[in-house]
Amino acid sequence: MKILIIGATSGIGRALCDYYIAHNNEIAVAGRRQEILDQMREQYASYPIHTYCADVCDIASTPLWLNKVWSDMGHIDVVIVSAGVGELNPQLEFSKEFSTLQTNVMGWTCVVDEIFNHFLAQGFGHLATISSVGGLRGEPGAPAYSATKAFQMNYAEALRKKAHKSHLPIFVTDIRPGFVDTQMAQGDGLFWVMPADKVAVQIANAIRRRCAVAVVTKRWRPIHYIWKHLPRCIYDKL
Repeated sequence: MKILIIGATSGIGRALCDYYIAHNNEIAVAGRRQEILDQMREQYASYPIHTYCADVCDIASTPLWLNKVWSDMGHIDVVIVSAGVGELNPQLEFSKEFSTLQTNVMGWTCVVDEIFNHFLAQGFGHLATISSVGGLRGEPGAPAYSATKAFQMNYAEALRKKAHKSHLPIFVTDIRPGFVDTQMAQGDGLFWVMPADKVAVQIANAIRRRCAVAVVTKRWRPIHYIWKHLPRCIYDKL
């Protein structure tokens, strides 16, 4: 397969890159840090990998570099959008909230819209977005993060319905990780922090099965269910 991973220079995106290259796929990776992309190109010199320096917040450039990716690859079977930010912000510093909104809403939306339109044009494709279990409820320690992840969940659902109505083989998967051992896992006393490589395997399996929604890893599924259905009167007291 030909796979594009956006946000591939660290965390889940990097683990997915490692996984798909190990399984003999042609990979395109996009990220903000040119030096990391250069290291990846050197590391995978004997594999078919394409690298693109791109910042999802630079909305004006998004159509340009995505057009180049499609031109270089010919077509793309799967796009995984792993780019995102999140900070603990109990003091409600607006600069932190704005940065999260800019990346997880404005930049993210521009990227997924462009990708979806490319899939409509080529007549097929699979979009996978990395949201979070944290998007199920509002969290006072990171309000913008939980709210933006809820936005992504609902937007992915809307695109999934749009894909169904297109009558084309276009699929949308909303991946909802719990705590993963990456730089974004912040805070004390985090439990069930999963290694990124294990999470990547389960994400790849969910994409292969064309799941609509996938909670990873599997042990997070009961927590996802309880968190989603916990009465508000109880949740507000936690």
